[in-house]
Amino acid sequence: MPQLTMAAIAAVLIAFIALGLRARHTTGLDDYLTARHTQTGNMLGLSFLASGMGAWILFAPPEVGAFVGPVAVAGYALGSALPFIILGLVGPAIRRHLPAGRSLTEFAASRFGTGFRRWIAALSALYMLCFLAAELTAIGAITGLLSGVDGRFASVGVAVATLLYTAIGGLRASLITDRWQAWLLVTLLALVGLGALGLAPKAPAASSSGAMPDIGTGQALSVAATLIIAVTAANLFHQGYWQRVWAAQDDHALRRGALLGGITTIVVVALLGGAGVLAAMRGLDLGTPPIPFFALLGEAPAWLTLPALILAITLVASSVDTLQNALVSLGVSESGRLGLPGARWLTALLMLPVIALALQQISVLRLFLIADLLCATALIPLFAGLARRVPPAAAIAGALAGLAGAVLPGAVATASLTGGLLAASFPGAVPTLGPFLGALIASGAVTLLVARLRPLSPPD
Repeated sequence: MPQLTMAAIAAVLIAFIALGLRARHTTGLDDYLTARHTQTGNMLGLSFLASGMGAWILFAPPEVGAFVGPVAVAGYALGSALPFIILGLVGPAIRRHLPAGRSLTEFAASRFGTGFRRWIAALSALYMLCFLAAELTAIGAITGLLSGVDGRFASVGVAVATLLYTAIGGLRASLITDRWQAWLLVTLLALVGLGALGLAPKAPAASSSGAMPDIGTGQALSVAATLIIAVTAANLFHQGYWQRVWAAQDDHALRRGALLGGITTIVVVALLGGAGVLAAMRGLDLGTPPIPFFALLGEAPAWLTLPALILAITLVASSVDTLQNALVSLGVSESGRLGLPGARWLTALLMLPVIALALQQISVLRLFLIADLLCATALIPLFAGLARRVPPAAAIAGALAGLAGAVLPGAVATASLTGGLLAASFPGAVPTLGPFLGALIASGAVTLLVARLRPLSPPD
């Protein structure tokens, strides 16, 4: 079995390398970073689906379903899809504002100056590095869980394989592999899902002890709202998605791709969240830490193990190659000096600390939540830039107020600034609504107030 597992992983990764290297002929740095005006709506939709998925969908939505229930799953599905919908709505305006643009940070600079741009770039980089480390950590854990093979083999293998074709082909390589990975994901999800949900025997003991998650509607709605805010805010700082805004052939293609990506994402997340609900209803041992989807898989036929592992490899590769391109694009945009060779070397160098962290097999969930919250503090001030009368002072004041607003709910509840800071750092890696809601309300209110008191005169 270990030999078969390693052979399957190698075969899948070699296939992705072969696909990605078809894009090795780029016409320059701009084409390497943006593939400008080349993608149809359908191709973008597949790319949004593939690049947005990752190993997280095998863990997080089923766990939410198992412990919180369908309401929270609905929130998670909506939060996962909402960034694509927002891209479809605001992307055309940003394309018109920056027709030769490459990144969201360039929009921040054009509206609010270099200082605000650097802050947005830092938030974006922090989120994407957390995402990258989490994905490589997850594939190592899944490989060990399903096959007994040392998970570090899979972590390094995925990192090196995706690095090879993204460093050579840039964004075009990611877009080409996304198309095939999206269809492979759908096929494997259907196959593995059918086996896990339909072919798994229902043990008598499980049927007597299983039940729907016992949680109040109010708490379920709170979790759903938290997930919507956290996932939406963070993903709108994902440079990989913004690269695809400029890759679209035109505004219609962007809107169509965003809608297709959003709808398919809702379906996938909802189905996997439903798997968690089913695992709870069957009374299965969800494990410690809980892994409801794999608990269902453990009850299914043994032949599903290999397709499930290939599914995980595909999920991780599709998100990792997007993140690699995104980090390089952000680095090139912020430095302003790197050429095409430098961009390729930067791709490789950025992966070294990420691989080192992933090999430690530690949880990055708490860091992920902190990055999500920091993104939420600047979300409204940043996109207020779409209104021409909002001055830089309003965005900067709003972002600072967002930081204070994130701490305020915990500080009020504990009557201590230290308690507020602790609550905003999510002890126990448990997402809570207060910091996110405080960040949004404070940042939005202060941005609006300063913009009304000191409006920017519209250009002649």
